[in-house]
Amino acid sequence: MSRQMVRPGGRSARVQASVHAAVHELASEVGRAALTVPLVAQRAGVTPSTIYRRWGDLQELLSDVAVMRLRPDTAPGDHGSLASDLTAWAEQFLDEMAHPAGRAYIRDALLGDPDGSNAGQCSAYAADQITFILTRAAERGERTPDVETVVDRVVAPMMYRILFRPDGLDAAYARRLVAEVLDPSDPNGPRDPRDPSGPTGP
Repeated sequence: MSRQMVRPGGRSARVQASVHAAVHELASEVGRAALTVPLVAQRAGVTPSTIYRRWGDLQELLSDVAVMRLRPDTAPGDHGSLASDLTAWAEQFLDEMAHPAGRAYIRDALLGDPDGSNAGQCSAYAADQITFILTRAAERGERTPDVETVVDRVVAPMMYRILFRPDGLDAAYARRLVAEVLDPSDPNGPRDPRDPSGPTGP
């Protein structure tokens, strides 16, 4: 993935937007397997050398597009409680990522990621959303687990199943993971945010 800085509103941002749009349009029209740099360049109104200079090759371009597509565009919804908020988020996450398009974006993001930065960025997207949910719950006075516990026990198993064992995944699976991480009898479950000693015991 290119490390070139993008100036908001500048030519670089316009090139990125037009090339990303071209990838989306062509993938829908001719299929991802038929994409080539010259084809994308023609649709985007740029030269192939512009794409090669910025992204390096087609796989890095597809990876860049995938990371952008995996970025959430809204904050998690407020459903009145931590359990409701986290359950709704987990169900939506699973639905979007387990969809064939979502799985394709995940694969593209990782394939064009020799140094692991794309994986880290995608992980940060999920962690930021979870942090938002937990912070809101703590402000309500609710007991919350820490972010890494939710990542380890909700996001990680969902991602493993999405990538390696996708058959049979449904919203009930996401709900079960959330229920388990929020179980107050679980020594690794929710903690009182006012208690500096960490997770509560059974």
